Amino acid sequence: MTVACSPLLADVVWPALYLEDRLLTVWAIALGLLVELLFVRYITKRSWRWCAMADVAMNTASSLLGLILLPLAGLAWEFFPGSVIYEILHMGTFNPVTWTATWAMAAMINGALETGVVRFAFRQRIGKRGFWLLCLANAISVGVALCTVFVRPPRL
Repeated sequence: MTVACSPLLADVVWPALYLEDRLLTVWAIALGLLVELLFVRYITKRSWRWCAMADVAMNTASSLLGLILLPLAGLAWEFFPGSVIYEILHMGTFNPVTWTATWAMAAMINGALETGVVRFAFRQRIGKRGFWLLCLANAISVGVALCTVFVRPPRL
């Protein structure tokens, strides 16, 4: 079950729209919460209850802000450096380089937003190492969601 509008309703699509559609499914959200809960517990050494509250708060923020930021990042990629890469490699927008960049941008955007929530809403400094661990946690859950785009492509 998807909680977002399908990117196929748009006149123009790019990989970030397909990925965002998958990231907003119930199973992807549940997987992300579970994976990141383990990472938050490891990073902060706080109680499970505290970590669960932080996990839900940071994922709520990254989901809501990600609705805007991930498509914008994907669109920015399309103009530069994507357009340059497409010209050099003689490829269109749906190529392995763009899918990889979309995955990395999603993981980093979510990692940055979630680090900010932990820092400002929960007054817990997690440092650069914690930021990169949150990016890794997001890379795992975003990677699984991305794989489903290829395993079960969106219906046209």
